[in-house]
Amino acid sequence: MPHNTYTLITGASSGLGKEFAIQCARKGHNIILIALPGGNLQSIAHNLELEYQVSVKVFEFDLSNSEILKSRLSVITAQYAIDFLINNAGVGGTSSITDTSLERIDDIIMLNVRSTVLLTHLLIPHLLRHKQSYIMNIASMAAFTPIAYKTVYPASKAFISSFFLGLKEELASTGLSVSVIYPGPIMTNSHTSRRIISQGLKGKMGLLPTPEIARIALKGTLAGYPVIIPGLMNKINHALMQLLPLSLKMKIVSREVKKEIPFALSV
Repeated sequence: MPHNTYTLITGASSGLGKEFAIQCARKGHNIILIALPGGNLQSIAHNLELEYQVSVKVFEFDLSNSEILKSRLSVITAQYAIDFLINNAGVGGTSSITDTSLERIDDIIMLNVRSTVLLTHLLIPHLLRHKQSYIMNIASMAAFTPIAYKTVYPASKAFISSFFLGLKEELASTGLSVSVIYPGPIMTNSHTSRRIISQGLKGKMGLLPTPEIARIALKGTLAGYPVIIPGLMNKINHALMQLLPLSLKMKIVSREVKKEIPFALSV
């Protein structure tokens, strides 16, 4: 990538987003990090600049606020040439639908769906200015199956999958390549770790270290692959689940997910 362009990463203060920032910096990419305030982004940026000698810019705001998003993105695109967008920010949770607040449902839809589409739509004209550019989108293995006790989250990830694969086809004649990543379980913090462990061996099947997921996702995206499922076990699991009737598949997955409820945060 040209040295004067930037990779924009959302949800960059922790977990997979932070790892994308590290690995992109290691590859020599200049980076724009976006996350909510209070995520220690300035410290992350400072360390990346010192270690990898790249330019790292920080913007802290709520992506789900569309007016702020449009305003901040206007400032960003006026100053920096972006040739790689990594849509990583997202939120989920586990609870029965009757125990899930309307605010939590709205949070998931606004961040996972609305802000992701809006951000992408606003950036596409800027990405198309480059001979070669990329969009990476983090979906989930949950996108492949409706799941009880999560309901809204897998639906949002199924939307991401459908929207961006359709966009991939629409942009096929351009230099803008679109990829969708379908990670399995990720132990990004103590909360998600407890939920994964609660499912026992089945919950840990397909579990990969966060750096490895980021490495596979970046390699596949830069190679132009539209669909990327990190990890052999996740690929095998996806292939096997495709053979099952939908009703049976939903029962199997939902039964395991239900075990997470005692370990879920208040929603």
